[in-house]
Amino acid sequence: MVISDKWSVYREVRDDSPTPTAQIVKDLILSDVWWDKVDYILKITTPIYEMIRMTDTDTPCLHLVYEMWDSMIEKVKKVIYRYEGKQEDEESSLYSVIYDILIARWTKGNNPLHCLAHSLNPRYYSKKWIEEGPGREPPHKDKEVSKMRMVCFKKFFPMPEELAKVKRRVLKVL
Repeated sequence: MVISDKWSVYREVRDDSPTPTAQIVKDLILSDVWWDKVDYILKITTPIYEMIRMTDTDTPCLHLVYEMWDSMIEKVKKVIYRYEGKQEDEESSLYSVIYDILIARWTKGNNPLHCLAHSLNPRYYSKKWIEEGPGREPPHKDKEVSKMRMVCFKKFFPMPEELAKVKRRVLKVL
């Protein structure tokens, strides 16, 4: 559209700049650098979008949410670190900002029920799943999951005697 001769009909001169607005748009649209930036932004946001799409369904997925967040954050990190040419042990200011935003959002929406559902899914105890990524551990060994699972149990079983029975049964299983 911007390379058409008819585009000149839409040219405007902004009050604060002698450069025609249409020329700015044309230069951006035809710029490989600009499209590289757009591509980079899409690569960063794709894992986030895919995770949202997977959870925005009528199919049961509560037991998958916890792991989806972890995987999504790892995918975002890989894209940024690959683009910046950084190693895992190096610091990325962009990733730090995005990570803080994602963790804040996770913290806002996270609830003990997610952790309970995650910890009850047999998939996360399999050797195959544990070996798929660095730092993976079964839910009963994850301190955050265990803590949130107990919060959930306390809500479901407010009577101390009932809670004690549940804790004993859970410990036997784990």
